[in-house]
Parts: sequence; C-alpha cells; structure tokens
Amino acid sequence: KLSGKTNHFGRDVNTGAYIDYWATAMPDGKCLFLDFDGVLHPSFGRPGDFFGRMPLLEAALREVEVDIVISSSWRFHHAWADLLQRFPPSLKGRVRGRTGEPVTDSLARWHEIRQYRERHGVIGDWRALDDSAFEFPKGCAELVLCDAKTGMTERDVQVLRPWALAN
Repeated sequence: KLSGKTNHFGRDVNTGAYIDYWATAMPDGKCLFLDFDGVLHPSFGRPGDFFGRMPLLEAALREVEVDIVISSSWRFHHAWADLLQRFPPSLKGRVRGRTGEPVTDSLARWHEIRQYRERHGVIGDWRALDDSAFEFPKGCAELVLCDAKTGMTERDVQVLRPWALAN
C-alpha cells in the first residue's frame, strides 16, 4: 500500500514505487526534456566538469518561456533537491518535473518522454536535448542531439534558441 510519503529519491517509503509528485509543466507551452550526461557536461567528464555547459543552456533559454523536465538518469540516483540545486536561479524556477520509471525497450528515452507527456497532458511543442540518438526514433524532429564527448556546444544553442523564441 502506498504511504503517500516519498524518500528523497521520489520513491514511496513503503513500497519503493516511483512517485511523480512534481508535474506542473504547462500543457500547451514549450517543454524541454533535458538529459545531463553528454549534454550539460561530457559523458565521461570528471566531477569537476559536471554542469560546465549550463551557461550554454542559460543562453539558449534566456528571456523565453520554456519549461524544463529532467529526463536524465540522474533522476534515479539523486534527490530532487540535489537536482534542483544544480540549476542557476535563472533556470531553477522553470524545472517542472522529471520523467518517470525507466523504460528498458528500444527508444527508451523517447518512450519515457511520451509517457510523461501523456500522463500530464503536455501537448505543446517540445524538444529533447540529449546525446543518445539510439533512444529516439530515427529522424526524430524533436531531438536536439549533442555530442557526448563535448556536451552542449554553441551549435546546439543555435538550434534551440530559434525554437524557444518562436510563437
């Protein structure tokens, strides 16, 4: 039986079930599903390099209304408060949630995003900023693919920024 109380990883304290308690993305607004490894820092970066690409994300989303949903596997290993503190003040208030339980099929990340969108009625325009092409359908127009070796670059800002600015 669910207790209604979660531990700091978002799991029910009695059953261990994942509880999606933070689901306030605007249903018809723009939503960015954000990976961390290979995006906000190189996939195999050192801890001192973690989140070193955050200024580029800030630049891409400066002065626009775009919600952020964490789709990174960090959501399974870090407390919600820890995830939020990784964001600068300019972005922290836009972080609306995290995708749910992991999907182990092919196209896993795409299915996790689809499930989140269906569960929360997110019907607006969306993008996924990710480094794993194999987790999305071939030719997925919503995927902004980062190079895992470098993380997000100015090229990715140039792709995201026009989408974020468009009505």
